[in-house]
Amino acid sequence: MPTLVIVESPTKAKTISKFLGKGFIVESSYGHVRDLPKSKMGVDIEGGTFKPSYRVPTDKTKQVKKLKDLAKRCERIIFATDEDREGEAISWHLIEILGIDPKAAERIVFHEITKHAILEALKTPRNLDINLVDAQQARRVLDRLVGYELSPLLWRKIMRGLSAGRVQSVSMRLIVEREREIEAFEPQEYWTLKADFLPDGIDNTIEGKLHSIDGKVLKKFDLTQKKQLDEIVAALDGATYTITNIASKEVKRNAAAPFTTSKLQQEANTRLGFSSKNTMRIAQQLYEGITVPKEGQVGLITYMRTDSTNMSQKFLTETNDFVQKTYGKEYSLTAPNTFKTKSKGAQEAHEAIRPTDPSRTPDSIKNALTSEQYRLYSLIWRKAVATQMSPARLNKSTIDITANNHTFRTSGQTMVFPGWLTLYPERVNETVLPEVKQDQSVNCKKLSPNQHFTEPPARFNDASLVKILEEHGIGRPSTYAPTIATLEYRGYVERNDNKRLQPQTIAFLVNDLLVEHFPNIVDVSFTANVERQFDTIAEGKLEWPKMISEFYGPFHALIVEKDKSIDRGDISHMREIGIDPKTKKPVYSRIGPYGPFVQLGSKDDEEKPTFASMEKDQSVDSITLEEAIVLISLPTLVGQDKDGNDIMASKGRFGPYLQSDKKYYSLKELSPYTITLDEALVVIKDKKEADAKKQIHSFDDGNILVLNGPYGEYIKQGKNNFKIPKDTEVEKLTLELCKAIIVEQKKNPKKGRQRKTNAKKKKK
Repeated sequence: MPTLVIVESPTKAKTISKFLGKGFIVESSYGHVRDLPKSKMGVDIEGGTFKPSYRVPTDKTKQVKKLKDLAKRCERIIFATDEDREGEAISWHLIEILGIDPKAAERIVFHEITKHAILEALKTPRNLDINLVDAQQARRVLDRLVGYELSPLLWRKIMRGLSAGRVQSVSMRLIVEREREIEAFEPQEYWTLKADFLPDGIDNTIEGKLHSIDGKVLKKFDLTQKKQLDEIVAALDGATYTITNIASKEVKRNAAAPFTTSKLQQEANTRLGFSSKNTMRIAQQLYEGITVPKEGQVGLITYMRTDSTNMSQKFLTETNDFVQKTYGKEYSLTAPNTFKTKSKGAQEAHEAIRPTDPSRTPDSIKNALTSEQYRLYSLIWRKAVATQMSPARLNKSTIDITANNHTFRTSGQTMVFPGWLTLYPERVNETVLPEVKQDQSVNCKKLSPNQHFTEPPARFNDASLVKILEEHGIGRPSTYAPTIATLEYRGYVERNDNKRLQPQTIAFLVNDLLVEHFPNIVDVSFTANVERQFDTIAEGKLEWPKMISEFYGPFHALIVEKDKSIDRGDISHMREIGIDPKTKKPVYSRIGPYGPFVQLGSKDDEEKPTFASMEKDQSVDSITLEEAIVLISLPTLVGQDKDGNDIMASKGRFGPYLQSDKKYYSLKELSPYTITLDEALVVIKDKKEADAKKQIHSFDDGNILVLNGPYGEYIKQGKNNFKIPKDTEVEKLTLELCKAIIVEQKKNPKKGRQRKTNAKKKKK
């Protein structure tokens, strides 16, 4: 009987199956096979156990059945999901579904999908690590409790469709607070003084910057007014400049550690312009396997969700050999470089993100990769191999030039030996200083005072946000990319032209509510402490229900209290835009339950205010009075048709439309604000012609219609549709025959419902 190996990805299954051959069946679970239900909390709150009620999603039932059938035919079952907590939890769910004793289940882990790694893992299977499973369950349950209790409160108090979460809400707070720092920023003025010097016997001038006065080194804000510079320039008028110090030394620059998940996301964002989400998507492809000429399907990198900087001894040895053969002995190390992981919760048994084979250079497999895959693989390969190359050596030199106790300094550096910079270039500005002598006189050709102003802090991009989340211990390697993606999806942030994350009005509203009423949820220290508790659970030192219980009791009580005390009217962001010149009423922009809108008039007026939803590209803070008046103008009279019927343009729940003679006509490309009468008549004409083609028969004064729809011909009576039997000729249908079909299907409604349901499914 064969051995069944279960992984979570079909690509991973395809790669591994080629390594194992006969006697093994490698099948994918397609990710999680069980999860909490979407329609309800799914956690035992009332019983106080917080036990999750897992369900097999509908789209996974077929695959689960397939796995069960395979398990019955196999002598041995091995669980080979990813090596992190999520992967451990997937294996646990599979074990539960297949009815296997967790203590007897065989689990293998590996850091790379190569033949050597898989075969070695099969030699030493281990038991399921239930502590890792518990840590994942604790995260899943806690996030469900926060999301399912806090998000509906946001819907009731601000706007439907909002969401809140531990890592997500803290990330949003960081972005919002950075934006407020930018808004409140007041530039500070400061000055510097530069000088152009020409030493005797030298053709080109060298630039020096005022470094010290009377031996005191100048700091950034020591010179804040131009009059200070004027006094310095006056004191140096006619002065004699002399070289008072020459210094030179060789310095080494060592390669930085190989990539962890967060560092990869940061570097890919900075060097390649990739978002965190895109980086992880491509890295997943490189990890699971690419078809390489002469090798077949092979994983190109190690597991990409890691906070470890450890690398295997096998890789270190192979890389040292590769460097010596490719670049020469002077570029290799006498002993391998090892790096200590800074992350507290990191598992040193894991590895950094590195290529599975250092000799598989990016250019050697370029034709097998997409452009994005090649760029990311090249970044990972160069980074990892560079860590095992000799240090770069630079010669740094300075020259001090003094006059009347005012010392100017010029600096330079030259490359002595590039070392690892050959493979992983970083900016090195080489400046060669001229050969000069101590006490040599120099000519000052020009003094240049320069005014400067401090710059506001930059908005976060993917790299800088991931960096600060990691520094504060917020989230895990697997959470960074989906967190940023959720902030975008929910409309909390948008990317500006520089791909930086700019908070929207709704982000300020949600953040301010959470900061005021639920400070723990958006507190950096609190969230980091929760992550540490998950780590403690993973170490087997804390029971996860106890941790959840201590959090949930106070949290739930606060939700109940705030739901009663928070007044929605106090939160709504309402801004007076101006006065409507026609009605003389005030016009406001605000956010309501269904999104941002404009309002003409106030609730205190005798007439009811007029409301209109904003367009997608409009915001509460920036919409102008002119734009708001256009929105409020609907419905508007476009004109009349040849029969004298008014044609009105408006916007509704399903988009813009025309209304004429009690009939509606959808506007797809045209705007209801600018549509002309000629354009409106064409829309109406086209719709009537399309309807005429759609109608095959009309009986009983139009009460019963035979129509040609996107899924075939059918009978329509009122709002109900009825399937036409296959053996019926549509052209020969009569009123009596239609009535008979309707009566028959009403007696046996299953067929009728099936026709309607199938149509809905096809539309979806």
